[in-house]
Amino acid sequence: MKNPTSNAGPVPAQTLSVAIRCDAARVYDFVSNPENLPQWAPAFCLSVKRLDGHWLIETPQGPLKLQFAPKNDLGVLDHYITPPSGAEIFVPMRVVPNESGSEMLFTLFQRPGMSYEDYRSDLELVERDLATLKQVLETE
Repeated sequence: MKNPTSNAGPVPAQTLSVAIRCDAARVYDFVSNPENLPQWAPAFCLSVKRLDGHWLIETPQGPLKLQFAPKNDLGVLDHYITPPSGAEIFVPMRVVPNESGSEMLFTLFQRPGMSYEDYRSDLELVERDLATLKQVLETE
């Protein structure tokens, strides 16, 4: 995965988080498995499959390629999603211990050319997905 730096300067970004009554290692294992995406991010991921060594996810906007950061012990779940146009989108995500539970952190950038309304809509979707993740992991 390449470093997501640019010479254009910072863009608007917001980090959303949710506390989960579940060990951080368990949250990491669940979220790092792309096959679980439809369970906790149903508004974003309708289905997922492995094809030619890549993860492909079907979204309401069409197919996207997904690549997670390599497995690690730090809770880093950063990933890139790539639409058919080939323009990679960097998505920083972490799970960190929070006492006997964990905290899931998701940073969403307002991409160049993205309207404020679309950005707000994406933030609402991420909030719902994080709430769903909490529910799924706390009721397993």
